[in-house]
Amino acid sequence: MTELDRRAFVLATAASTAAPTALGATECPTAGMNWITMSLEARNLAYNNVEHVGPANARKKTEDWAAASKTLRGQRPNHLDLAYGNGERNKWDLYPANDPKAPCFVHIHGGYWQRGSKEIFACLSEGPLARGWSAALCGYTLAPEATLTQITNELKSAFDWLNAKAGEHGIQGPIIVTGWSAGGHLTSFMLDHPKVAAGLSISGVFDLGALRDSPHVNDKVKLTEDEIEKLSPMRRPIVNKPLGIAYGTAELPAMIASSRDYHAYRSQGHVPGDLIPIASANHFTILDELRQPNSTLTRAVIAMAQYQTA
Repeated sequence: MTELDRRAFVLATAASTAAPTALGATECPTAGMNWITMSLEARNLAYNNVEHVGPANARKKTEDWAAASKTLRGQRPNHLDLAYGNGERNKWDLYPANDPKAPCFVHIHGGYWQRGSKEIFACLSEGPLARGWSAALCGYTLAPEATLTQITNELKSAFDWLNAKAGEHGIQGPIIVTGWSAGGHLTSFMLDHPKVAAGLSISGVFDLGALRDSPHVNDKVKLTEDEIEKLSPMRRPIVNKPLGIAYGTAELPAMIASSRDYHAYRSQGHVPGDLIPIASANHFTILDELRQPNSTLTRAVIAMAQYQTA
């Protein structure tokens, strides 16, 4: 797809949600999905996931993850906080499987690039670990201390380190990268790393222009026009690797449209990867899926490894 084609597609999908309907999916509401013409107040609310589920619910869910993750890290303490860079958060937690050649579930945490940590989200590896996989979670410097450009550069360094050092810690299998929310965006961005075999983006935002005027995001992230153009997956060349794209059917309509639009965009390049609606899940409860070994999302992760070996 040429640069002109990409620009045309971004404008077309911003004006009207045009993603295909997945089997069993509830139709995405499309009214008001043109973020270009939304008021600033409407645009801010359209992507404010905490307000949508309620701050108390979001906080309770995060506290539950943190408690479960503390338990998991305590049970598997041998490969934690491995530095890949000089920053305080530039560290990996690795959970090698009994089989060094088992696939590895890598998760990039969310939090709109300004919150979250690998320590909070370790429990999301419970499903893949139960399936005999290895797992790995990396940290990165948060905004406003780091720009989004710096964050993406840190992740490139993180995956370079993983490529060079994971084998020393018992991880030699294919890397399947996953991420949620901001991590869903970063997963798409990291798909072209040579260490990555396939990916699963969960509830991401793939055109950063929609967030430029959203105070709850951009007061700290401070996106520039250059970053919006260069770091938006919807404006970048399509990577010919498998990428599943998941969302909860109870999420904000704009968040649903973001995933559906990006799947439609990738479909233009005839590249592999399913659109995966999770029935009745909101932006936070969707992650409970990864904690179960036989859930839809865990099975989707397993399928990503099967894609790349087919």
